[in-house]
Amino acid sequence: MQRRDLIKQTALTLAAFTLSRDLFAAEAEQTIPLPDVIKTIKLSSNENPHGPSAASRKAMIDAVMSSNRYPWDVTTKLREEIGALTGHTKEHIVIGAGSSELLGLTAVWAALQKGNAVAPDPTFRLWMPAARKTGLEIKLVPLTEKKETDLQRMKEAMNAQTRMVYICNPGNPTGTIIPAAELEAFIKEVAPKAIILLDEAYTEFSNEPSMAHLVNDYPNLVIAKTFSKIYGMAGARVGYVLAHPATVKQLNELQPWANAGASAVSLAGALAAIKDKAFIDYCKKENAAAKTIFYNTLDKLNIPYIQSHTSFVYFNTTGFGKDFKAILEAKNIVGARTFEEGTKWLRLSIGTQDEMKKVAAALLG
Repeated sequence: MQRRDLIKQTALTLAAFTLSRDLFAAEAEQTIPLPDVIKTIKLSSNENPHGPSAASRKAMIDAVMSSNRYPWDVTTKLREEIGALTGHTKEHIVIGAGSSELLGLTAVWAALQKGNAVAPDPTFRLWMPAARKTGLEIKLVPLTEKKETDLQRMKEAMNAQTRMVYICNPGNPTGTIIPAAELEAFIKEVAPKAIILLDEAYTEFSNEPSMAHLVNDYPNLVIAKTFSKIYGMAGARVGYVLAHPATVKQLNELQPWANAGASAVSLAGALAAIKDKAFIDYCKKENAAAKTIFYNTLDKLNIPYIQSHTSFVYFNTTGFGKDFKAILEAKNIVGARTFEEGTKWLRLSIGTQDEMKKVAAALLG
């Protein structure tokens, strides 16, 4: 290649890079459409189809340039902002790479005391393998006939060796919720005896309050929250634990580097997200509208379902007479799956309104 051609190609490459960079930055101000080649509708992991917000995207793009530095100041600022949101201080907050990491961390903390943990079945189980590996026996308690967490049977399953009780509220995969008064009474009775790991990944989709106001009075109460769901940042991996400062200290001591699991880019996105109430309200409203489209579809098919307080729906296809999952997959809609072996109960995440209309069209033919 001649020198003149090389210079010309280099100049064109730099110009293209500059143009694409500026276009990408401008794109952060609006919804980024998926490329046409991506035709699959993914409704499997309860991800927010609308996020991250424009504010979070811009914050993450801007943060790339400072990623050569450790984000200690951003981590501290995020902990302070979370504390302000929940009525606590940064000393009440542990930051991690998604709430899953912190669920596992809390389970390991409980396992160090040797004994057992009590959890409903089915539920979110990602933390269980690490707990078992570190010596914690898991005692599973069936849900009620209405697919609700059976708090009474969970108390009955506890014994002198019970170190932790796990509750996901609203429940995953069922979408049911424990009324606040019942849950608060349970915490007050059980927390003096064992750690309560309360997974509030989906609380923002419901109208029930968080149990955050109890952490100062009950050091055994550990509340796990995430930016993966309502905030639309599942791939960014940011979560936090809310607990008594003494409990936070013990959890921090189990982290190789306290509060350092999330990247500078992810932290910047989370910091912007937590201030963006308009986006949260929008996502909650859109989720409800899209969920109604799916409810109406199930009603037309005479498929019973549970009214969901989350971003997914749990339904029983026993009397449907067709392969529900296969019908959707034939239309490139993936995600329907069971969490109870031997049954035809399925969970499907809620997408956008347009996506749920495509689900309806596929099922109603």
